[in-house]
Amino acid sequence: MNIIKSSRAKIVNGLALTALILLGSCGETAKDDTPWVEIFDGKTFNGWSQKGGKANYEVRDGIIVGSTVHDTPNSFMTSDKMYGDFILELDYKVDSTMNSGIQIRSNSYPNYMNGRVHGYQIEIDPSERAWSAGIYDEARRGWLNPMTDNPEAQKAFKQNDWNHYRIEAIGDTLQTWINGVPAANLIDDKTASGFIGLQVHSIRKESKEGTEIMWRNIKILTDSLSKYNRPHPVEPIITKNNLTKSEKEGGWEMLWDGKTTNGWRGARLDEFPDKGWKIEDGVLSVLSSGGAESAAGGDIVTKELYGDFELKVDFKLTEGANSGIKYYVNTDINKGPGSSIGLEYQILDDDKHPDAKMGRDGNRTVSSLYDLITADENKPINPIGEWNTAHIISKDNHVEHRLNGIKVLEYERKSADYRKLVAESKYEKWPNFGEADKGHILLQDHGDLVSFKNIKIKDLSK
Repeated sequence: MNIIKSSRAKIVNGLALTALILLGSCGETAKDDTPWVEIFDGKTFNGWSQKGGKANYEVRDGIIVGSTVHDTPNSFMTSDKMYGDFILELDYKVDSTMNSGIQIRSNSYPNYMNGRVHGYQIEIDPSERAWSAGIYDEARRGWLNPMTDNPEAQKAFKQNDWNHYRIEAIGDTLQTWINGVPAANLIDDKTASGFIGLQVHSIRKESKEGTEIMWRNIKILTDSLSKYNRPHPVEPIITKNNLTKSEKEGGWEMLWDGKTTNGWRGARLDEFPDKGWKIEDGVLSVLSSGGAESAAGGDIVTKELYGDFELKVDFKLTEGANSGIKYYVNTDINKGPGSSIGLEYQILDDDKHPDAKMGRDGNRTVSSLYDLITADENKPINPIGEWNTAHIISKDNHVEHRLNGIKVLEYERKSADYRKLVAESKYEKWPNFGEADKGHILLQDHGDLVSFKNIKIKDLSK
């Protein structure tokens, strides 16, 4: 009998010990088996370069410390390596009076704002606004994913203490976490690759110089991302065919809704063409029909007329393709064969389409004012099959063409120089060509497959 009692006691004691072990293990933090790669060695700036302003950066006790200085623009300590898809984690501690950010997929080109750093920024915001871990587009489009509708993420920031960010950039999806709390969830395909940068923001004259922000434990993963990416419960913000917060505040409007033909008609029709054009997955495409000008579905134009305006259109060429964006179009002119008449931002495969070698001095190449003015030969064009952004600004007869954010030409409409160019071009037979105070915006059917999206306009006459 005593033997039985003793055996039972041993069993009970053993079970109790096992339970304690299990309870103890449940309280421990799960081991992170992610094969992280450290991109800061804790001692030097090997693999990093400073861009932009001249803020002070130093390595102190295994930490990167940035401090503000007067009379300098935003400064960035940037990775020499470029990253496309990745998962990034790091810690930072920021002075409560500062604003900062972490650049991802960012770039610096000599012909873009004189080398200004631009691209996605994961915000560091210790102010009462509390938009830390939101996504801002530095030196481009402004706010893409503010934290206005995510109070849990806003409350997660720790003032005057270390904070932890997790950033996932996979395909067109950018997601962030702050101290483990899901924050931003953005779907945007503007930039696929770039450097990582640690920002020290510029300061006002009255602000204290030498204010610090610190970063540590900077690590990245670029392989097997599907194995390690986390679910993100926040509803995504989708920028495709939508206005950003900054665009809405700036007076922009969508010129195409991404789904229907509302607001558009055939240049020679009362309604939208019933053939030759396709809307699919938020992309508007003119279909291939053998390369003839306006011979299939025909050009399409806005139903509204525009005077002073700013227009942005994303376009994608196929090999050997030709198209165009025309403005100040009068559909009552040229009722015969061919395209409707108007000033044209040329869209063309410069390498494969013969039109690139015609005209005068290359004035029929991509982003040129067709047959009149040649675009800058150093224009930043993305390869065939990738998206590019056309940008046209017309205000008080001063017109600019931009390509992927960079000005490639400008001219004065109705000036003597402009009229001389017209007189020497194929347009000389059209009286007062391009001088209307208002006109339609036109997308051209030149018989080749070309796609458009993110078509938006800002009325500058208001």
